[in-house]
Amino acid sequence: MPDFVDEAVLHVKAGNGGHGCASVHREKFKPLGGPDGGNGGRGGDVVLEVDTQTATLLDYQRRPHRAAENGTPGQGGHRSGANGEHMVLTVPDGTVVTRMDGEVIADLVGHGTRLVLAQGGNGGLGNAALASKKRKAPGFALKGEEGEGLDVRLEMKTIADVGLVGFPSAGKSSLIAAMSAARPKIADYPFTTLVPNLGVVEAGSVQYVVADVPGLIPGASDGKGLGLEFLRHIERCSTLLHVLDCATFEPGRDPVSDLEALEAELAAYGEQTGVDLSDRPRVVALNKVDVPDARELADMVRPMLEERGYKVMELSAASREGLRELSYALGEQVAAARRNEPVAEPTRIVLRPKLIGDTPFEVVPLGDNVFRVRGDKPARWVRQTDFSNDEAVGYLAERLNRLGIEGALAKAGATQGAEVRIGTEEDSVVFDWDDSLDAEAVPSGPRGTDARLG
Repeated sequence: MPDFVDEAVLHVKAGNGGHGCASVHREKFKPLGGPDGGNGGRGGDVVLEVDTQTATLLDYQRRPHRAAENGTPGQGGHRSGANGEHMVLTVPDGTVVTRMDGEVIADLVGHGTRLVLAQGGNGGLGNAALASKKRKAPGFALKGEEGEGLDVRLEMKTIADVGLVGFPSAGKSSLIAAMSAARPKIADYPFTTLVPNLGVVEAGSVQYVVADVPGLIPGASDGKGLGLEFLRHIERCSTLLHVLDCATFEPGRDPVSDLEALEAELAAYGEQTGVDLSDRPRVVALNKVDVPDARELADMVRPMLEERGYKVMELSAASREGLRELSYALGEQVAAARRNEPVAEPTRIVLRPKLIGDTPFEVVPLGDNVFRVRGDKPARWVRQTDFSNDEAVGYLAERLNRLGIEGALAKAGATQGAEVRIGTEEDSVVFDWDDSLDAEAVPSGPRGTDARLG
């Protein structure tokens, strides 16, 4: 398996909240010590964090399923459960996180940037927290909530100022090695570069990052060679450097036709991805002029390229001729791009509270005395309820009544014995509605029972 991976699918699951504890304090000569069940601990979150020391998504391709720790249940003696540990997953700088349907969740740029990808479930309340004047010794506790689960796609896009584009063996790797401290693999056969390489270049007071991507050939957009998959790494570059081989012996190859082929592939990439690279400034490097025939060819085609509006530099990565001029020319382009960047406005968080009286649920008639109740709050309350405990079910009925669901069902035309479904179509709990029960009646009977449900 390769060591460099710039795409991965990640399946994450946050931790579940711990269940609350139903307990009564027991002590000698103190038979009615009262409820002392603690709350469950909160489940851990799944967090993505940018780490500049991480350069690949290989680890997530090998192990795509990640889960945070669950919270532990509460215990007697007012002891709350421990919170689950957060799972922090490091990703490279410039990682784009999208849902499986293509919706962008976040673009993570900058060391230390964090994204809570999946939130852990809240712990359930213990019976000590549920005690009230009406229910002084609850014989039940609430269940912990389930943590969020999510499937996402991670896509790494290199952070660089200048992107090197050229045919295989055009000298891109030699050029980045000569201009910076980067040491990519260099050999005399095509497609030596299999992964993007980064190098830092200093030109006077300007410091910028150069990215070298695997070589392109005509038809790359149709899958030939290494294709266009690595061009995502120059999407963020403010300047593109076309490296043209003036010493190639391949038939039908010359700097002008090479440049036209490269521009055609860049245009094809833009059509496929919707990323327009046509507005990026271009610099053309006529490479390998240390070869006599190559210098003659460079002198001949340079006026032709300049007529087309390109800034053209003649150089040799082998002899280092023209490298200083090229580094300063690129530095000027980068500095100009940085000056023209819009000033980032301060982030403003706008809070829009819900209107008073705004119903947090809706009752949807499904026909034949069947109704569905939709809403986050009633669905969450149902998930927290232990249906093996009648007192817990009675408490749920009280909460739903206080929310106004009983009245909404009657207004919607529900009659005795109506089937009421709470939750989504895939995950519903079905109740038979009895409008004769008094949901606000004071519960009586032994702990864990409710006479209203007899």
